[in-house]
Amino acid sequence: MSEGMSPDFSALGRRPRIAVLFDRLGPYHHARLRAAAEQAEIIAIEMSDVDHIYAWDKVDRASAFSQFTLFGEHDAARASIHGVLARLSKVLHAVEPDAVAVPGWADKGALAGLAWCAANRTPAIVMSASTRHDYERRMWKELLKRQILRLSSAALAGGQAQADYLVDLGVARDRISVGYDVVDNTHFAQGAANARANEAYFRKNLSLPQHYFMTTSRFVRKKNLARLLEAYAAYTRLAGDQKWGLVLLGDGAERASVESDIVRLGISDLVVLPGFKQYDELPAYYGLADCFVLASLSEQWGLVVNEAMASGLPVLVSRHCGCAPDLVREGVNGFTFDPQDVMVLASLMARIAAVDCDRAAMSAASLDRIAHWSPARFSSGLLQAARCAGVGS
Repeated sequence: MSEGMSPDFSALGRRPRIAVLFDRLGPYHHARLRAAAEQAEIIAIEMSDVDHIYAWDKVDRASAFSQFTLFGEHDAARASIHGVLARLSKVLHAVEPDAVAVPGWADKGALAGLAWCAANRTPAIVMSASTRHDYERRMWKELLKRQILRLSSAALAGGQAQADYLVDLGVARDRISVGYDVVDNTHFAQGAANARANEAYFRKNLSLPQHYFMTTSRFVRKKNLARLLEAYAAYTRLAGDQKWGLVLLGDGAERASVESDIVRLGISDLVVLPGFKQYDELPAYYGLADCFVLASLSEQWGLVVNEAMASGLPVLVSRHCGCAPDLVREGVNGFTFDPQDVMVLASLMARIAAVDCDRAAMSAASLDRIAHWSPARFSSGLLQAARCAGVGS
């Protein structure tokens, strides 16, 4: 189905009831689900409200959709698959969904959701951000995935690369919709505009340079921060007195290594490390930045690129990021690059920062591009997938 089509559920005599499973509901999950709740009765089920990866503050429960937490007392990753299935089954039997959307095919929650659907003859929708290249692929695992995906009736993919991988795994292309990986564009656009309107206040209080490149990520190996810092150091030599600063938001296991690299490269006075920032704090950093960089070695999608584009930034994005084919138009709103090639990234940073670069046009192009990747697209994609799965037929 094409983007934006509204499936016909008139045969149901009511709005479709869709249970949507996530490991943990974060801010961008809420944005997606609120949009979907305008078109369907949404039951959001999170495995737990804490985890060992993301330090998000808990999001207030929304009135737009029903919400259940299976393991409020601890990280669901510690629970057995039988324990997850038992708790999930209790909720799903109570709400009687027309379809269940599950996040991928590997985690306990997804497998439990697929198992429940198979046992109760309820259509399952697999939501996927995976691509062919985001991890090393082994034949036996790919064969196992194909078997698991036979339990699904339709799929909601992040973008084109994610849809192509689902086809590789045996899902019929006409049963795949697109729009899984979106953020609340309005939140970032409005927050960035507010920061620009109050630039002096925010720049002083956040200790931000007059001009800077920005990235935000966990400080872990796959984010490739060591090479990003090397590329930035090389850029500063190219730029001389006109060099921009670099703001690295985030934290993680490799923070000490990042700090050591900054000292070794002689860029301590140019790099700002504000640490991890909560959702409401992020737009100000985007709003005062001049360009966003994501140099990951592997990234299923890269939602921070959505955030940056919604904030009106040109972007430099690793070709290993799953969002690159859909979100980056070469030379229009940014550039892609090989994350292993330090000097190419350095030259692109210099190109973006050059006085003759029309960053205003690139900013406008980012805003135009990301307007097609809003929570409304998640909503239409989810409902298209439900229709493909047989809901309302």
